[in-house]
Order: sequence, then structure tokens, then C-alpha cells
Amino acid sequence: MEITTALFYAFSAVLLGSSVRVITARSTVHSALFLILAFFSAACVWMLLKAEFLAITLVLVYIGAVMVLFLFVVMMLDIETKTVREDFYKHLPMAGLVGALIALEMAAVLMQGFRLTDAPELSAEAVKLGNTKVLGIVIYTQYLYPLEVAAVLLLVAVVAAIALTLRQRKDARSQKPAEQVRVKKADRLKIVKMAPTVPEAPAAPAEENKGAA
Repeated sequence: MEITTALFYAFSAVLLGSSVRVITARSTVHSALFLILAFFSAACVWMLLKAEFLAITLVLVYIGAVMVLFLFVVMMLDIETKTVREDFYKHLPMAGLVGALIALEMAAVLMQGFRLTDAPELSAEAVKLGNTKVLGIVIYTQYLYPLEVAAVLLLVAVVAAIALTLRQRKDARSQKPAEQVRVKKADRLKIVKMAPTVPEAPAAPAEENKGAA
């Protein structure tokens, strides 16, 4: 067995094991850490497949940015894992059926791409350019319209996420800069003139007056 094949099986085993631990770990922080391990193992597999650009992108974007954000949110939120996992096994059969259907559909579509006889042959010029530059040329020439459609979908998702956070809540307080700018002195401050009140001197008791007499 070659060293490349051994590394492929090792990284694949780590990837599968960490993926299982992502959904079975009791702690959300442990799940996020196992997901980082799964991403890193997938990046190593892509490196073995000579897809360096995708591997580095996976490490920089998902592990370096997205997962750090996930860990920050998980640690900031006080999530009760017991309440989240109460109905986990109740929906497990349906989730397994849906997962199996998705796996079969993906296999039916992707298995054709693993046939070595149908693999495209790269020219000598493409090999010299490197997979990163060739990937950029292919994306922005042959797949330009799908790339623009994906960009529009991501833009719609970002706008929808922002719109969902703009809901008015009764318990939330917000400032309105337009109203603050239009405020005048008379709206905030009112000067009232009042006559000063001087307390009267207390009168001497009658008994003390009689004693003095």
C-alpha cells in the first residue's frame, strides 16, 4: 500500500469519526471542536487529491472564520442541552430516512464523476498553470452565469437575515437619530418661575410664656 493511500484512509476515518461525534456529543462546544476536526480532515483529503486551493479555502474560511464565530456564539449563549435533546430519538427514524434518501440522490448524481474512463484530460498548458488559476478561468468563463446566480442567492439570504433581525420588539429599546436631530430646547427643558417660600418661625409654647411671666 502506498503512503498516499494509507493517508487517504486515515484522514477519511478521522473525518467519519469526527462527523459522528458532531451529532452525538453532549456538549455544544465539543460538537463545534469535532466539526473543526472534520473540516481539517476534509482539507487534508483535498490536498491528497491535488485540490490545494479548495483545501486552503476550507481551512481559512470555515475553520478560521465560521467556526470561530460558532464557538463565540455557543460560548456566549447559555444553551440547555437537556431541553434540546429531549425529542432527539423521537425524530431519529424520520431523520434517518431523509438522510438515506439524500445520500442515494447524491450518489446517483456523483457516481458518474468517479469513473476514470470519463475523466477529462488536462492539456500540458493547464497543468503548468496550476489548479487555482485553471479553476478561476473555468469559473469566470464557462460557469459565469451559475456563479452570478449563486451570488444573487447569497445576497438575498443576507438581506433576508437582516430583515428578520429588524423586527420590532416591545422589550427592546432603540434610538431614532432623525427625531433626536429635530429636538429643540423647549421640547427638553422647561423653565418655571416660582416664588420663594420662606418657612415661618415656630411660635413659642404658651406654658413657657406663663413661666416667664
